[in-house]
Amino acid sequence: MKFQKSSPLRGEISIPGDKSISHRSVMFGAIAKGTTEITGFLQGADCLSTISCFQAMGVCISNDNGKITVMGRGLRGLKKPDSVLDCGNSGTTTRLISGILSAQSFHTVLTGDASIQKRPMKRIIEPLSLMGAKISSINGTGCAPLSIEGCHLKGIHYSSPVASAQVKSAILLAGLYAEGETKVTEPALSRNHTELMLSGFGADVKTENTTAIIKPAKELYGQKIQVPGDISSAAFFLAAGLLIPGSQILIKNVGINPTRDGILKVFIKMGGNIQLLDKRIVSGEPVADILVTASSLHGTEISGPVIPTLIDELPVAAMAACFADGVTVIKDAAELKVKESNRIEAMVENLKAMGADAEETEDGMIIKGGRPLHGAVIDSRLDHRIAMTFAVAGLMADGETEILGADCVNISYPEFYSDLNKLHS
Repeated sequence: MKFQKSSPLRGEISIPGDKSISHRSVMFGAIAKGTTEITGFLQGADCLSTISCFQAMGVCISNDNGKITVMGRGLRGLKKPDSVLDCGNSGTTTRLISGILSAQSFHTVLTGDASIQKRPMKRIIEPLSLMGAKISSINGTGCAPLSIEGCHLKGIHYSSPVASAQVKSAILLAGLYAEGETKVTEPALSRNHTELMLSGFGADVKTENTTAIIKPAKELYGQKIQVPGDISSAAFFLAAGLLIPGSQILIKNVGINPTRDGILKVFIKMGGNIQLLDKRIVSGEPVADILVTASSLHGTEISGPVIPTLIDELPVAAMAACFADGVTVIKDAAELKVKESNRIEAMVENLKAMGADAEETEDGMIIKGGRPLHGAVIDSRLDHRIAMTFAVAGLMADGETEILGADCVNISYPEFYSDLNKLHS
């Protein structure tokens, strides 16, 4: 896929459904009693992996072009799959489903693609084991494939060393089945879609500061869920609208959950002209239309409690920093190393290839803005967020930018390139 310097981007766009919420809606619907109807579901490869895993455990799930119907089997109604469960490229599927499987009455093996088999799973193996689960890394690497033997679980109070919604959610889902109360305390509050949605399904869950608390459930009950647009996908259009001179883009129906809105705060802090219109609550989640207008940006520091609220948007924030006046420092973001790729390394390597002044640090990056970028051949490392970030960078660089492995955007945003192209007309 090749990109050239762009004329102004103008128009209105609707982005795909939130990936995190799409995963959870299917999972919780599968273990609920009754029918769950989901609209706006993300038809990306990761979320389809979640559907296929639950179908393999006897859950009837129909998919009518993004309208999903889940015939729930109740908390204890899942069936032993006939073969290994394949989570594809999805860390969310792998980690969250592990919490559910830890309490079932059967043995399961979970695996995924080459990327998943390198991503750290000790962070869920340890707390689930403390709850009584028999869960292990089959190859002894601390990664998938995982062997999970369902057991009787007991509630714990776990202090997580990382602010990770996937870790928290795995423990809370196990806590639905556990004896006694389960608590997870994080160093900073990670995204809270699990807590909000489980409450809607009838679970007894609450939050006190950075601690999530859940009590065992007798049953969950099917819901109607409207999935908002994914702010992680919106971030690429936010950056393009801010950076390409003369641009103005209206991004419709975007989730603006305060545990996810860090990219808005950072871009506004950098001088970005971003307006939130028609704020509303949809299926328990705050939503708005976002109007973004081309702006002159300046450097900033991105660190501390804001990091978990924009961890997936840090690549596009780093790219935007190249076009800002002054220095941008990103720190406290070592979690970027264990995503679909080592995103710190991937960003710095590719930004340098385009002529940027970018330096890798132990837990982030230092970017000196103001250097003009030129086209280059970009290695996406088959990481969807890297590919989309450099597609936007290519619209502002002199010459031609080619992205290798560009199709990896199918993981979260299959229509990304065509949606970007629509704004040129």
